[in-house]
Amino acid sequence: MDKEQLEHLRHSCAHLLAAAVLELYPNAKRTIGPAIENGFYYDFDFGVEKISETDLKKIEEKMRQIAPTWEKFERQEVSASGAKAVFKDNEYKIELIEEFSVDGQALTLYKSGAYVDLCRGGHSENPSKELKHFKLLSVAGAYWRGSEKNKMLTRIYGTCFPTKNELYEHLHQLEEAKKRDHRKIGAEQELFCFDDRVGKGQVLWLPNGTIIRNEVEKLTIEKESEGDYLRVRTPHLAKEELFLTSGHLPYYKDSMYPPMVMDDGNYYLKAMNCPHHHTIYNFKPHSYRELPLRLVEYGECFRNELSGTLAGLLRVRAMAMNDAHIYCRKEQIKDEFKSVMELVMEYFRIFKLENYWFRLSKWSPDHLDKYINEPENWQFSEGVIREVLQEMKVKFVEAADEAAFYGPKVDVMFKSVIGREETMSTIQLDFAAKKRFDLKYTDSDGKENNEVFVIHRAPLSTHERFMAFLIEHFAGVWPVWLSPVQVLFAPVASAHVEGAKKLAGEFKVAGIRVETDDADETVGNKVRKAVGRKIPYIVVVGDKELAGGELMVRVRGEEKPAKFVKEEFLAKVVGEIKART
Repeated sequence: MDKEQLEHLRHSCAHLLAAAVLELYPNAKRTIGPAIENGFYYDFDFGVEKISETDLKKIEEKMRQIAPTWEKFERQEVSASGAKAVFKDNEYKIELIEEFSVDGQALTLYKSGAYVDLCRGGHSENPSKELKHFKLLSVAGAYWRGSEKNKMLTRIYGTCFPTKNELYEHLHQLEEAKKRDHRKIGAEQELFCFDDRVGKGQVLWLPNGTIIRNEVEKLTIEKESEGDYLRVRTPHLAKEELFLTSGHLPYYKDSMYPPMVMDDGNYYLKAMNCPHHHTIYNFKPHSYRELPLRLVEYGECFRNELSGTLAGLLRVRAMAMNDAHIYCRKEQIKDEFKSVMELVMEYFRIFKLENYWFRLSKWSPDHLDKYINEPENWQFSEGVIREVLQEMKVKFVEAADEAAFYGPKVDVMFKSVIGREETMSTIQLDFAAKKRFDLKYTDSDGKENNEVFVIHRAPLSTHERFMAFLIEHFAGVWPVWLSPVQVLFAPVASAHVEGAKKLAGEFKVAGIRVETDDADETVGNKVRKAVGRKIPYIVVVGDKELAGGELMVRVRGEEKPAKFVKEEFLAKVVGEIKART
């Protein structure tokens, strides 16, 4: 079944859901019910009656009773007045009819069995046989037409597939997603939290989460140092003039926080780092010998996201971006772009992220209102980037008319272990900055040259977004180098606590993150708690261990404890941390 047929199947299932709801709740008013990725939903006004997820089973049973009676979807054209007569008691459908019936345009109704709905079409051709493999999933609130000014409706979500196996596979994936939900694991492992007094979409990193965050940043510092990046730091604020120069005002204004009126002008929280980096580039003149110049920082940015769009770490208002800008000559673009691609793939290898590919987004000469009118630069740069992708033999697709206004870009596409397909990060080539910021260098002839190209790159996306991916990818089972506690020492009895702490101190001196559980409880309980926390190594400390005997180590994922000489075990853990295995 192709993509269009699948969409028609799911839209048909939305009709089936509405038919079942109306039979069970005759006073309910239906509104809209589209197909969406992996499923469908329908919004209802149930009036004073309330439903919950416990009601989904009976609605689903009613859907299964109705489905075999639907042989087809019958199309009927009607006038606006005719449509209003059908839906005379439903103000939501009346509003849609008035919106759709422009200039006397005919509307369409679709009838299946006894059910009739206002619809533009696109349905299953054989509903009685095809509408079999579906499942209602959840109930949520949703404002009519997405506006908080309108009434809150009840949205019922469902999913539908052509075969039983595809449905079961998707439901299994949803269960796996619940287990791996970064918000759930983040709370259980005390990684981060939110508080309304601080504000929505602003992450409070707890000690455990800060450890992981610092380890990721430490990795980037090492890799970028190897790549001759120069680290900089820029303020969170900038005057209005800077963003007018960059072009972000007024075009990006809705995504920026309102200005702060100061005695020397208006200031904005920065939503991006590039204007600040361009300003640093211009701090002094540059020779062609200095290019490429690579400026990098884990820069804090702020974006005015609507509260309804915020989603854990995936979408926040305050974020740290693994951001860099590479200033290079035209003939250096290929090598620099390739180096960035190699760095991205090196990070993915370290984090064991495998299901990714690239998308080359190109301009369109037919839409000069959207793009800088520099055809030669577009043709050259797109060709160079394509060459890089081909030479590296990576999986990639091309997308016309999707470039940034200032140059082509490569999106790093990623499919997570829970099946969510998203853009991890973007590598962008910029033609516009050189003119807006008067970027230039002195060439080999001693002449001023303003052909400075800028590559924007943030291979690990924002720290918040990347952490959400990592939490779900590892399901909270952190590799040793990222684990907040790498070795836990569990004293057998109170008499062994001081000795266990002394032993733990030796490991701490070696750079290992340790913890000693000195609670007044059995060693069995201590081990069970540590296993639940997914700590990589648990060392039980009793008389034998304190006397210099072999250590009994519970290795995560293994049923039986392993025996290690102390020095051997310490070297093993240090080696794993250093190798980031």
